[in-house]
Amino acid sequence: MIETRVAVMSIIVENNDSVEQINALLHDNGEYIIGRMGIPYKKKNISIISIAIDAPQDTISALSGKIGKLDGVSVKTAFSSVISHE
Repeated sequence: MIETRVAVMSIIVENNDSVEQINALLHDNGEYIIGRMGIPYKKKNISIISIAIDAPQDTISALSGKIGKLDGVSVKTAFSSVISHE
């Protein structure tokens, strides 16, 4: 059995050159993603992305770390207390 947690990742993209890499990382973890919302904020020339995810905690942390290392990208993750065994 695999233990999974529900979390929300908030991503702020200040460098549009990193968007393709973010999309590739999210695609690679698509099996875990519950939903995604992207909001371009043209007035400030940034994008705001919210990801709802249900995955093993290590997977969520690894994804968050990879995204956070991209140029001009910041990410914060909030974990729920909901843990399930699949």
